[in-house]
Amino acid sequence: MRSYTLLSPAKINLYLEILGDRPDGFHELVMVLQSVTLADEIELRANGTDAIRVHCNHPLVPGDRSNLAYRAAELMGQRFPDAFARYGAVDITIRKQIPVGAGLAGGSTNAAAVLVGIDLMWQLGLTLSELQELGAQLGSDVPFCIAGGTALATGRGEKLDPLPDLDQVYVVLAKYRSLAVSTVWAYQTYRQQFGSSYLCAPDDLECRRQKIHSGEIVSAIAQRNSSRIGQHLYNDLEKVVLPAYPQVTQLRETFQQLGTLGTMMSGSGPTVFALAESLEQANQMHQHVRDRITAPDLELWVAKFNPTGIQVVK
Repeated sequence: MRSYTLLSPAKINLYLEILGDRPDGFHELVMVLQSVTLADEIELRANGTDAIRVHCNHPLVPGDRSNLAYRAAELMGQRFPDAFARYGAVDITIRKQIPVGAGLAGGSTNAAAVLVGIDLMWQLGLTLSELQELGAQLGSDVPFCIAGGTALATGRGEKLDPLPDLDQVYVVLAKYRSLAVSTVWAYQTYRQQFGSSYLCAPDDLECRRQKIHSGEIVSAIAQRNSSRIGQHLYNDLEKVVLPAYPQVTQLRETFQQLGTLGTMMSGSGPTVFALAESLEQANQMHQHVRDRITAPDLELWVAKFNPTGIQVVK
């Protein structure tokens, strides 16, 4: 086929703990990652040339090499030159639903869709692990975005252990359109303030990883207990982002006042999410937040936990 259309779901962090520094300059992390049904649509079309072209309906999404989706196509061409010579480059059309710069892995999930789509278009027959290995060269979230669902992530986020699927939990996401938080700033500030508590010894790091693996939130996920999951949401980056960004704190406190299953900032923010037991409750929360915060640039979405990653729709 000369074209594919794929859905690339957003992800949220149900758990994010910073353990220490890594020799490569990244942080050693333990996270629980979850796909949600808020998704972009990616269309890939063979263009018969050697030029990768990116088009997007969002003005802040670049069309050049600074776009991770572009770099995903470029990587595939470099790794599989014979297929590139045979089929040519692609036009990538991104129809954004996931907000930009939101801590929801929008760029990473678009790149994941490009890897999956080109694998199909060029008939490469790559395995999931091979696709994820390619994805890890692009960004820490890309391997997870390819497979999706629910997973425990370690290392810088690229080492994944699948967890039981959660597909009956609803989530409300909120973000100010005009607000962005730099991921680099968030991690650097955390290092400055809390670096003295970092674990250094390999045995200590492994012990901490194992404690999370057998800990409360993983246990709650295994039991598919949405109430317990909500009680054990955790994000170290809230310690630096919330004091610096009062609007994010306001969103979090507003959700807490509504009696949700649990609420937290996703990744480095500024998106805040809250868990709900039903679509009806999620819609009510959506309306209550809209009523309480009248800021014109506040965006809200109702979504559901998604047991899959990249999906081919046509």
